[in-house]
Amino acid sequence: MGEVEQRATTGSRLGVQENAGISTLEYGQKLPSTPTGKLISIKVQMLDDTQETFEIPHNSHVIHTGYELEGFGTASRSNDKCENDRNRRHLPNTEALSSAFHPSGMDGLEFRMSREQIKERLWDDHFAEYGRTVCMFRTEKIRKLVAMGIPESLRGKLWLIFSDAMSDLYSHPGYYEDLVEMSMGLYCIATEEIERDLHRSLPEHPAFQSETGIAALRRVLTAYAHRNPKIGYCQSMNILTSVLLLYAKEEEAFWLLVSVCERMLPDYFNHRVIGAQVDQSVFEELIRERLPELAEHFKDLSTLASVSLSWFLTLFLSIMPLESAVNVVDCFFFDGIKAIFQLGLAVLEANAVELCSSKDDGHALMILSRFLDHVKNEESPLPPIGNQHAFFSDDMEPCPITEIADLIRDSYEKFGDHSVEQIEHMRYKHRIRVLQSHEETTKQNVLRVVIPDVSIVPEDLEELYDLFKKEHLISCYWEWNSAVVIQRHDPSRPYAEQYRIDSQQFTNLFKLVSPWMCGEHTQVLAERTFRLLDENMDRLIEFKAFVSCLDIMYNGEMNEKIKLLYRLHIPPALTENERDSQSPLKNSLLSTSRPLVIGKSNNEGIDYQKQLKQMLKDLAKEKDTKAEKELPKMSQQEFIQFCKTLYSMFHEDPEENQLYQAIATVTTLLLQIGEVGQRSSSSGSDDFSEDFQTEASTSEQDQVFTDTLKISKNVPSPTTGDWIVSFEQILASLLTEQSLVNFFEKSLELKPKLETAKLTQCNSKSSGASQPSRGEIEQLNVQ
Repeated sequence: MGEVEQRATTGSRLGVQENAGISTLEYGQKLPSTPTGKLISIKVQMLDDTQETFEIPHNSHVIHTGYELEGFGTASRSNDKCENDRNRRHLPNTEALSSAFHPSGMDGLEFRMSREQIKERLWDDHFAEYGRTVCMFRTEKIRKLVAMGIPESLRGKLWLIFSDAMSDLYSHPGYYEDLVEMSMGLYCIATEEIERDLHRSLPEHPAFQSETGIAALRRVLTAYAHRNPKIGYCQSMNILTSVLLLYAKEEEAFWLLVSVCERMLPDYFNHRVIGAQVDQSVFEELIRERLPELAEHFKDLSTLASVSLSWFLTLFLSIMPLESAVNVVDCFFFDGIKAIFQLGLAVLEANAVELCSSKDDGHALMILSRFLDHVKNEESPLPPIGNQHAFFSDDMEPCPITEIADLIRDSYEKFGDHSVEQIEHMRYKHRIRVLQSHEETTKQNVLRVVIPDVSIVPEDLEELYDLFKKEHLISCYWEWNSAVVIQRHDPSRPYAEQYRIDSQQFTNLFKLVSPWMCGEHTQVLAERTFRLLDENMDRLIEFKAFVSCLDIMYNGEMNEKIKLLYRLHIPPALTENERDSQSPLKNSLLSTSRPLVIGKSNNEGIDYQKQLKQMLKDLAKEKDTKAEKELPKMSQQEFIQFCKTLYSMFHEDPEENQLYQAIATVTTLLLQIGEVGQRSSSSGSDDFSEDFQTEASTSEQDQVFTDTLKISKNVPSPTTGDWIVSFEQILASLLTEQSLVNFFEKSLELKPKLETAKLTQCNSKSSGASQPSRGEIEQLNVQ
């Protein structure tokens, strides 16, 4: 029999007893050949300098891993048939994939299996002394056993215990099967991404060259996406899940994935990978603290941190040979993210000299990739299944082999002094910075989208965004329905839609920054404005809609402001209940008996009938040059509400008396216009034309008025014979009064409003959280 190469385990030395003598093997020496049937006594020196001796039959095939030692390339046909039937019923696999699929080319198998038996014996002794299941004591000895590499036969079960996934497994019987049944056959973005990545998951392993392994991977990933749609599916989850399926049953792999995504690596697997970025920042701090020479060479450590992103996201599975990377996963499940930090530091220290002499970032990446690709595990019962992706250069020397056991040992000895509490404290500190950076990025992207469409200066836009976001955040903690408010923030949405506010929040902001203050009527106006902006009727609006409305109020032309007011007094902004309510303004100010010729102080008079004809003529010309969608006609009830808003807006204005007189005149004019149109609809167009011609001075003015009526026929309007006016008629009437023109065209400053709003926004909440109205409660129940 040929000689089998022997290498030492982490922190251990092997002694081989043959006949009477015991000889100690140094690292890299070979195990001497022994006749078949003889026993080999192997003495293992542990990290704590204790020694244990084991007798292993030479050529022994008695192992506990469930491996078949013949036909490693494929599983049996009967097994495939059973699995295909199981896949058709969407039933999970009841055994780990590694028990059915074995890579070929396993040179030195006998010695490797002997090493597995030694590890199993060590673990059995530990179980006998400290317990075997979730009640097992975590001692220093168990950490040393984990660092040596968990035996293949125990790996899946110990992962479940260390991660506490076993508690989830036994407390949710049947949960996974139900998820599989509910999720299979559903199609969404997550399932499309899963299907795309299925064949990229450990393609070199036989388990994932078969439909059995691919189907199991599909079920686990789809079930998790169905369980946690907030995460859904993210890249790198497929690689991790593939390895979990190799060593655990399908249902166990699912709960291990839950444990990793939701507890051990929080916020790693989402669109912004906040958790991974936080740990990258922690890693940078650890580099400065533990590897100062390297930090001195790399002024910007973000280069090394970006290289290490895949280390954290895939737990070294994507950049290290599989048989080595699973040892890293062993340490991760036992020690958490601390194990990944210290192993990353060990990798950098092992390459510190070369990294300090690297010419650029690409050269540094090549050094690290080449090193990690040559991290081997000579004691693994599996053959090398590597990621042969390292970059090589002609002027590079051959890279020496590094034992994963030695690398893990160095990581514990040199960088294992940080406690879990210290790591978590550093995570909290850097999490704040990372989130602040993300919020600033979101803010700048939102402003970049909004700035081209509005006239508000960027500085004021920034303050508006801060007020908008703060209103959302205040509601998260102060409002009665804070849980619902928190759910509205969705980082996966486009930047401009990540923060959205409801009617109550919008009303609070409207009162703080709107220039259209109407006293007690402000609340009503704010609610109508919200309904107008809520185009998709989801009871939420985003920042861009909010700012666009304010831009019209502060910087719009008079016709834009009047159009906004007009739209606030027709559906959907105005509800049926508001339209039918009685208005206190329906008095003598709205009487149609007032004359259409008003006397002025200089004894001059204005004939508003003549002015009306000229206005309609001008509007008709404007329609020819600028065609746009006609607004619905306004009924008398809606017009009354419109007038009420105007009267409220003029309250406490310096020109209050002149404005009241002007609006009274315009109101009277519009009421008569509406009655003229009502009479024309009732008596017929021919009678109306005849009556109107007797009052007109030219046929051209008659034609203008007739054309305006013809145009309005294409617009939805109340029932024929009802009192109606159009937006064009209202705008033309308002333009006849200079005081009204001055009011709507005067310059308005947003900055004073913003300064006051910043001071009062939080103070208004400190007096007591707002309570929901009955309507809000009903709307929430509907949602």
